[in-house]
Amino acid sequence: MRILHLVPGSGGTFYCQNCLRDRALVRALRRHGHDVIMAPLYLPMCGGDAATDTDAPIFFGGINVYLREKVPLFRHFPGWAGRLLDAPWMLRRASKKEGSTSAADLGPMTLSMLNGRDGNQGREFDRLLEWVSGQDRPDIVHVSNALLLGLAPALREATGAAVVCSLQDEEPWVDAMRPPFDRLVWEAMSRLAESVDAFAATSQWYADRMIGRMRLDPVRVRVVPPGVELSSGGAPPPVPLLPPTLGYLSRINPSLGFDTLLEAFLILRREPSFATLRLSATGGVTPADRPYVAGVKRMLEERRLMGAVDINESFHSVPGDEFFGDITVLASPTPGGEAFGMQLLEAMSRGIPVVQPRVGSYPEILRAGGGVLYEPNDAEGLAAALRELFADTKRITELGREAHAAVLAHFSMDRMVRDTLELYASVRPEAAP
Repeated sequence: MRILHLVPGSGGTFYCQNCLRDRALVRALRRHGHDVIMAPLYLPMCGGDAATDTDAPIFFGGINVYLREKVPLFRHFPGWAGRLLDAPWMLRRASKKEGSTSAADLGPMTLSMLNGRDGNQGREFDRLLEWVSGQDRPDIVHVSNALLLGLAPALREATGAAVVCSLQDEEPWVDAMRPPFDRLVWEAMSRLAESVDAFAATSQWYADRMIGRMRLDPVRVRVVPPGVELSSGGAPPPVPLLPPTLGYLSRINPSLGFDTLLEAFLILRREPSFATLRLSATGGVTPADRPYVAGVKRMLEERRLMGAVDINESFHSVPGDEFFGDITVLASPTPGGEAFGMQLLEAMSRGIPVVQPRVGSYPEILRAGGGVLYEPNDAEGLAAALRELFADTKRITELGREAHAAVLAHFSMDRMVRDTLELYASVRPEAAP
């Protein structure tokens, strides 16, 4: 099967689970013998040797898109001027500043992209279509998320391919936009859904959310949970119990629950039985996050706790044993939950149990075991769940075994590929192997 996968990049400055998930799926489909072209949008792909995953140029380069939206005169500049701004090194440099522009400010630009060739990026749409016309005709065009649906009608017409769209974390992004753009973007995505043959949601919870928000026909929405690669060495070793170490893998920002996790850590550290508790956090920091992180470090220094906390502000790819090798338990208490939680699978696949609030997709992930759910989703609730778990080392070991078994049974990369190919075959049966 021939697949064109359109994937937005993050620039590699923070843990972007959607970017990493898309890239992993592309690689796995190729290993299964399918011809997959990955076309990056906005910014270079994140993580390690991501640049080797595609020979395609970057389309809708972030600098270009921003200038075309904010400076009308730039829309009339010659194409070569725009191409200079799409140089990967320049986009990577710009990506280090992406945290200074929040979703709240990107409503007009997002709506313009959803307007397709009639938006302010019309010239770049033509460039993408010209490039696609020079490739072998795909059977499937897979769009990474509904915010990119402005691409769907023209690509469907130009290629004759079936269009599949993933649903993954659009809701918090759109809801953060300023009125009236939040409403206008939801309306545009709902309208453009008619150009999509099937949707792949990362969880049943998020499928139900998006069916309601985008007024989708449930028949066209299928749940395809993400997967991770598993080592071939069998069950992982038991997690280290001493010193007990709480792990966090996500962008280090209050909106993703780091403040809740930090407060729970501080609550426990005040108790004599947790005098050796450590906190290890990684996942990257954007420029907008740095004042917050600097304040956290000042507070830790004042309390003489910096020696018990490791905050790694840099991010290049999914961490390995240098991070996970010291973790006893991982927690990621995002306030409203997430469409999924790839960071949980990364820990669980290594036999590390997770402690999560009973919100969003987290109950689905832990349905087969491997962790603890708690409520309410606040620092006291998290501290209570951690206190009980850390006091029972036998249960930590048992949950670690459950975690690995759950990923093997339900969240392996092979399972994700199989579910994805079944979805592709349902909309393009003649191209199925």
